[in-house]
Amino acid sequence: MLSNAIKFSTPGSTVWLKAEWIGEHSPFILFMIRDQGRGIPQDKQETIFEQFQQVDVSDSRQKGGTGLGLAIWKKIVQEHDGKIWVESVLDEGSTFYFTLPIEDG
Repeated sequence: MLSNAIKFSTPGSTVWLKAEWIGEHSPFILFMIRDQGRGIPQDKQETIFEQFQQVDVSDSRQKGGTGLGLAIWKKIVQEHDGKIWVESVLDEGSTFYFTLPIEDG
């Protein structure tokens, strides 16, 4: 996700990465990756987590990639009982979130 944030941001823009401990009784870590890229249309925000999906089909030619990265991330996060999602505004950027529970031990 961090590499996508960098890849789809304009040169010289900022990419933020943040991790935050949330909760006491069922604690988890919330990770956030925010970019200043082109944003993701509302109708694509769920499908980008599926295999071989990209916002724009020309992205694979112009920027590289197979459309598998976010699908792999989703699988890994879900296998660890976490959640993953994106919030995005066109022409302003995207924020990707994922959570991972903290286990005692």
